[in-house]
Amino acid sequence: MAISDVHETSVAGDGANHSSLRRRHSRVASSGGNMFDEAAASAEAVMIDSSGSDDSLNERIGAAREEKVKEKQKQKEEDRKPPDHASRNEVQDGERAAAGDNFTYRASVPVHRRIKDSPLSSRNIFKQSHAGLFNLCVVVLIAVNSRLIIENIMKYGWLINSGFWFSSKSLRDWPLLMCCISLNLFPLAAFMVEKLAQKKRISEPVIFLLHTIIMTGEISFPVLVILSCDSTFLSGLTLMMVACIIWLKLVSYAHTSHDLRSLSLSIEKGETLPNNLNMEHPYRVSFRSMAYFMVAPTLCYQPSYPRTPSVRKGWVFRQLIKLVIFTGLMGFIIEQYMHPIVQNSQHPFKGNLLYGFERTLKLSVPNVYVWLCMFYCFFHLWLNILAELVQFGDREFYKDWWNAKTVDEPVHKWMVRHIYFPCIRHGMSKNAAVLIAFLISAVFHELCIAVPCHKFKLWAFIGIMFQVPLSIVTNFLQKKCKSSMVGNMVFWFTFCILGQPMCVLLYYHDWMNRHREHN
Repeated sequence: MAISDVHETSVAGDGANHSSLRRRHSRVASSGGNMFDEAAASAEAVMIDSSGSDDSLNERIGAAREEKVKEKQKQKEEDRKPPDHASRNEVQDGERAAAGDNFTYRASVPVHRRIKDSPLSSRNIFKQSHAGLFNLCVVVLIAVNSRLIIENIMKYGWLINSGFWFSSKSLRDWPLLMCCISLNLFPLAAFMVEKLAQKKRISEPVIFLLHTIIMTGEISFPVLVILSCDSTFLSGLTLMMVACIIWLKLVSYAHTSHDLRSLSLSIEKGETLPNNLNMEHPYRVSFRSMAYFMVAPTLCYQPSYPRTPSVRKGWVFRQLIKLVIFTGLMGFIIEQYMHPIVQNSQHPFKGNLLYGFERTLKLSVPNVYVWLCMFYCFFHLWLNILAELVQFGDREFYKDWWNAKTVDEPVHKWMVRHIYFPCIRHGMSKNAAVLIAFLISAVFHELCIAVPCHKFKLWAFIGIMFQVPLSIVTNFLQKKCKSSMVGNMVFWFTFCILGQPMCVLLYYHDWMNRHREHN
């Protein structure tokens, strides 16, 4: 009994020591040959202490040594292999690169293999990336304009004056503010007309007559208020722009509602609509859709618009900061650069023509900066801010008009939808439709500038209508030189030199002559 008990205990203890030996051996096997030898020696000592039989001891030592040899062989095989797939690819790439250096770049290998154009050749210049040249232009513009700013301040001093924008007369412009607020009554009247039309209480001729009266009153009322008040230019310009925007919205509302009403009547009569005519929005008169249209950043009415899910408040705040910065930059350029130039100029058509041309060229650069700042502030920053606040989804407020190859290419969606294509559908030629579109644009440009100046000299009207023969010239040049940008060069030349700077000089001298007459 005692012998059997001792034997079972020694075997159990022997197995326990053997298992602890294997665990210890597996932990230290990966730490190098020296550590493995130490672990094996300690394992042999443990086994000597724990076992009383020499045969079992020799067997265990032999097994440990065999396992040690196997581990070393396994480690050598792993060292010969690359660690992973990426390292194998790196080795292969290195071998290919070495082979390429040995053979591809030898002196006997031909360098010129096919016909190529220079990057700046006429056939290749517009296929290249000009990002580096663009960065160079930005650096040069910053350097040149920084020097001009310093030179201007040294010559004229600090010329920023709020009198041009706001003066003591600005407080007396409250009739213009009241007029601007009362303009909201005209969309309400247009909504009431459409509500009566939906209930079929008035006929189509009466609807047309009422809308015409509403639109005429909406654009005439601000003109009369501005001309009857000695208001500042900025106040009058703001009121006229608001009035023109509301007038354009009223035209779109009446025209779109008439079209939806006609389609609805055709469906009621059982008529089949063309395949390309999709009745996406049924005819319904909703005050909510009308009110949303009046505050939405669009001039084209439709009962519903694509909407964004939420308002990004942080994004709106950043755009407001940009709006303040660029508005301040625009005011700085006007006061510090444009005002001294026009003050020291003569009337372009009454003085020395060569001197007038020099003033026009000098005014062209700051005028372009101001116009670009105005475009960025209004058409990009302000319209995107307004769209974000009312969750308006379609943010394509402009296209790449700066790449226009003809003068008549940058056409507004409103003009195409409510003027050009209706004229085409009524049997007019394309040239006649384009002429009518330019005519309407010229009238509104003249209203926005001449009414605040209290002078109707038709300079803006003539400038817009001058684009009609100019568009014929640019279209001809573009057909003759299809692969060139000659039309775009003509567009920028007329935009920067012949157009806006000349109008600025003309309207400034008319404005100053009016003040001299009053004083």
